[in-house]
Amino acid sequence: MTERNFQRHRRLRKTAGLRNMVRETYLHKEDLIYPIFVAEGENIKNEVASMPGVFQFSLDHLGAEVDEVVELGIPAVILFGLPLEKDAIGTQAFHDHGIVQEGIRFIKNRHPELVVIADTCLCEYTDHGHCGVVNEKEQILNDPSLDLLAKTAISQAQAGADIIAPSNMMDGFVTVIRQGLDAAGFSDVPIMSYAVKYASAYYGPFRDAADGAPKFGDRKTYQMDYANRMEAIREATSDIEEGADFLIVKPALSYLDIIRDVRNNFDVPIVAYNVSGEYAMVKAAAINGWIDEKQIVLETLTGMKRAGADIILTYHAKDVARWLEEK
Repeated sequence: MTERNFQRHRRLRKTAGLRNMVRETYLHKEDLIYPIFVAEGENIKNEVASMPGVFQFSLDHLGAEVDEVVELGIPAVILFGLPLEKDAIGTQAFHDHGIVQEGIRFIKNRHPELVVIADTCLCEYTDHGHCGVVNEKEQILNDPSLDLLAKTAISQAQAGADIIAPSNMMDGFVTVIRQGLDAAGFSDVPIMSYAVKYASAYYGPFRDAADGAPKFGDRKTYQMDYANRMEAIREATSDIEEGADFLIVKPALSYLDIIRDVRNNFDVPIVAYNVSGEYAMVKAAAINGWIDEKQIVLETLTGMKRAGADIILTYHAKDVARWLEEK
């Protein structure tokens, strides 16, 4: 008999039991954050056309949604707001009775154990749709925007937010928000920084959901160039030095290399944001019968965990929680 000198890797794939024994990466319900869009007004439950299964909720419809999240064992939600009024500086973002502030209070009163994360930005509240103050030349002004972002974070913490998640990509935003929170007595409220946020076409459906598309230009002067890798480390390093407790990489699917780079360089929890365009593509293909939605989603999110994410912010969270129970 001819001697064959090679490794028989298939031995460990022979049965489901063996495959499970040597599996390296697992996806858990505890890894998930579920985004919720809260809308000012009454009797609102509007499905987002480009995101089947995702809705905008007024507070009078929010209870059932949050109850379901808790029943499914999802540990955290992040809130995005849709105000009735917008202005040049996004006043409703930091109003004591803004829609996100009221949403936080509602959820924490109903389910105190649920972790509530507040997205901290201005774009959903400004009439121009940008993430900061704009001058007469249509330039986004960095430093004047920081003061408003700090006010927003403080108002969200006062409403009961467990985590502040600034997504604006202004330079220095973690420093100013951390200082503001500490001065206001919220030194124990952590910051989940959108540290590595690329200017991406994958955000299109979100802008439908949050009514936050810019009215002129784009966001390329403050969000990152998707061709850049080393820049991600510079951005994340700044945020860690300024006091960030978590680092978000956004988007996730086309940026798994960036997730791995960030994981290898920093020892804080890493969050992958499985964004709206990634969700919409899967949903569209599944609705047309072109893919097995469950298997595609589980494979995709496991890939994000394998790349180095500790936590995944995803619109698939409710479905994933159900599927994990079935396994």
